Amino acid sequence: MLSKHKDDVYRMPAEWEKQKSTWVAWPHNKKDWPNKFDLIPSVFAEIISKICKFQKVNILIENKKVKKEIYPLLKSFLANTENISYKVCKTDRVWVRDSFPIFVKNRLNQKILIDWGFNAWAKYKNFNLDNKICIKINNLLNLKSVKPKKNNRRIILEGGSIDVNGKGLLMTTRECLQSLIQERNPGITKKQYEKIFNQFLGIKKVLWLNKGIVGDDTHGHVDDIARFVNERKIFIACEKNKSDANYNILKENYKILKKYNKKNIFKIVKIPMPSPKYIDNIRVPASYLNFYIANKIVLVPIFNDDKDIVVLKIFKKHFKKRTVIPIDCSLLIWGLGAIHCMTQQEPS
Repeated sequence: MLSKHKDDVYRMPAEWEKQKSTWVAWPHNKKDWPNKFDLIPSVFAEIISKICKFQKVNILIENKKVKKEIYPLLKSFLANTENISYKVCKTDRVWVRDSFPIFVKNRLNQKILIDWGFNAWAKYKNFNLDNKICIKINNLLNLKSVKPKKNNRRIILEGGSIDVNGKGLLMTTRECLQSLIQERNPGITKKQYEKIFNQFLGIKKVLWLNKGIVGDDTHGHVDDIARFVNERKIFIACEKNKSDANYNILKENYKILKKYNKKNIFKIVKIPMPSPKYIDNIRVPASYLNFYIANKIVLVPIFNDDKDIVVLKIFKKHFKKRTVIPIDCSLLIWGLGAIHCMTQQEPS
């Protein structure tokens, strides 16, 4: 395990850069979708089938027996199973965006694994298996890995809490990284985070938004509210209904972003929120921003909502070189995550 050498320069590639593969974990934790789990594997199969038409998909499974259950489901969605690889790696949950290592490149363009600590968003007690995923991936891929530490403590960081443009810009929220609620890294200041991002992800400037959306159990993940879609373009979630709990939160984030953008460095595109979604009287964090960019496609969550069509039009306008594919996430979101949360890209 390496500590960072002073001459190493790392860069986290943007999601739209050429990918070697996508990593996902097969769902098994029934507690994550109370009373609805049986419907979830087919949603995963649909998402995997769309991606594996164009690139390799690595599926983390609990044991080899699970392959026999998955295969017919993938075939029913006409998946290109030649592009699918199964890796035995036990997990607590499926949200590999947060539990998986982050791939960066060094100045020689070699891939390195950044092995952040994971503590289940400082909210849940069962994260022991998820916190060991990097060791398994490291053994599988035989890449160098780096464990960021501060004062001899491992730094906790989830992939869903940050978004990058691959050219030195990163977005995150104060709520996620600076709040005393669900505190990931006690005592680490904004300036220290900026230094950490610079050191391990090659970030020159951090755009600190304020808060995440209502119903988000991560306490402020940015991948539900604002995303880079190219080096100079940002999609940001907006709510028009003044009586909605997200109205002021998202208005504030938009204001902050506008302030950062005084010199019009990037284009800001507003993405409407779906109407509030409730399952078993619990508001879930439904957002169109939890999309995933793969090599030739963009998978966009939809929610059987009037805004679905409007949003898909916006995506098609701004992703002319990729096919925009809607995925019904009305049930998936009961696990409090969507497409971006369940995927992790490996750059080529």
